[in-house]
Amino acid sequence: MDQELYSKERSASLDLLLRFQRLLVSKLYPADCVGQVPNTYSPDLLGVGSLLKKYTALLCTHISDILPVATSIACTSHRHFAEVSCVVDGDLTGILLPELVVSIVLLLSKNAGLMQEAGAIPLLGGLLEHLDRFNHLAPGKERDDNEDLAWPGIMGSFFTGQSCRNNEEVTLIRKADLENHNKDGGFWTVIDGKVYDIKDFQTQSLTGSSIL
Repeated sequence: MDQELYSKERSASLDLLLRFQRLLVSKLYPADCVGQVPNTYSPDLLGVGSLLKKYTALLCTHISDILPVATSIACTSHRHFAEVSCVVDGDLTGILLPELVVSIVLLLSKNAGLMQEAGAIPLLGGLLEHLDRFNHLAPGKERDDNEDLAWPGIMGSFFTGQSCRNNEEVTLIRKADLENHNKDGGFWTVIDGKVYDIKDFQTQSLTGSSIL
C-alpha cells in the first residue's frame, strides 16, 4: 500500500519508466532457463539484454548530466545539500538507479554470462565518480566513515585526530581532576592533549587494565 501511495506521487512518465525497467529485468531473470546449455542464449534473450544496455546508457547519460550540477549547488551549504538531495531523490537518479543496480547485481548472481554479454555493468561503473563526489558532501560523512572503520564497541571519534576546538564548548580538565576521577573508579586517559574516557572499552578489552 505504501508503494502504491508512493507511485501516485510520481509523474506518469517516471512511473512508466520504472515499469519498463522492471519488465526488462523480469525478462532476463532465468526462471525458465533450467537445462539450457551454458553460454548459449536465445536471440530474444540477447535482444532484451541489448535493450537493457541501451536503456542503462540513456539513464547513465541523464544522471551524468544531473549529478555534477547537483554537486555544484549542494557544496554551497548543508541546507543546499538537503534541498538538492530531495530533488535528486525524486528524480530518475533516486528512483530508477537504486533499483536498477540491485536488479543487475541479482541478475549477475543468477546468470553472469548473460549480463557480461549484455554489457550494461561497465556503463554503471562510469557513475561511481559522480556519485562519490556528491556523497562526500553529506553532513556527517566523515563521522559515519570513521565509525564504520572503528573497532567494535568504540566510537570512531576515539581514533580521529580532529581538534575539539571545532566545538563551541570545550571542557578543560586539570591534571588533578583526571587523577581524582580515576581514583573514584573512572578511566580517563590523555592522548595528544585530549582527555578520553575509555571506561566502557576497559570492560571489552582482552588486554587487561595494565596495558591500557
